Amino acid sequence: MKKLLLFFGLMSLSLSANAQVTNYNVGDTVDDFTVIDTEGNEHNLYSITASGKYVFLDFFFVECGPCQTWQATYNEFHDRYGCNEGQVYCLSINNGFDNDQQVIQYEETFGGPFNHAPAVSNEGGGEAVDNNFGVNAYPTFCLISPENTIINLDIWPLTGVETFEAAFPTGFDPEPMECNVLNVGTPNALDIALYPNPVKSQDSMHVQLSQAQSGKFTIYSTTGRVLMTGSFEGNSLDIPVSLASGTYFLSVEGDKGSANMNFVVR
Repeated sequence: MKKLLLFFGLMSLSLSANAQVTNYNVGDTVDDFTVIDTEGNEHNLYSITASGKYVFLDFFFVECGPCQTWQATYNEFHDRYGCNEGQVYCLSINNGFDNDQQVIQYEETFGGPFNHAPAVSNEGGGEAVDNNFGVNAYPTFCLISPENTIINLDIWPLTGVETFEAAFPTGFDPEPMECNVLNVGTPNALDIALYPNPVKSQDSMHVQLSQAQSGKFTIYSTTGRVLMTGSFEGNSLDIPVSLASGTYFLSVEGDKGSANMNFVVR
């Protein structure tokens, strides 16, 4: 299934070969907009592009299965290129079906262990932007140049972060960069060690923390789906692993720090 389509304002699981932005053509100048994300931060398109940034928009709604599948990949892309501090600017725009709390929960569930791109719900003006672009399928990822022209109507199909990178126009080759900011509410970075890694399914994985503290851990799939959660107290924990072979992400959030690390199950 490529995407979820909207027909007569109702959500329907349908196949589409050409779902995309419909109110603009490649090369058109897009209208300016100002939105407020779920954390209360303002984003004005023309101010962003005036600083020379390329803007990637992610149109979504929380019950959209393909959106859920690829949200972590979009956030990984946002994280890889500096969390909007570099030449790439990522912004998720809800179609108007979902409020702030629903979008926050969606990001927590499907956003993966990355710094998440700012997300705008119906409370922050998402519906107006969605209507202006004429989006008729979800997710739709499009790209806007610093000259405010749309240069990609529909970045699809996705295979990973490399699909977004392949959408970079000729001559635009930004370097990956560390994020200068952490997600709201995320404490300082924490050193952790995992062993064994790879770990055998049905065995336990030991996690050693650099500081004793209390907190929680979450294991995500590579598509951002939450697979396991738990709490801990102290400077180490043992996690029983009952997962299929593959790569996974571990996120540890304590009262003195946080860390993300991938691991492999054999």
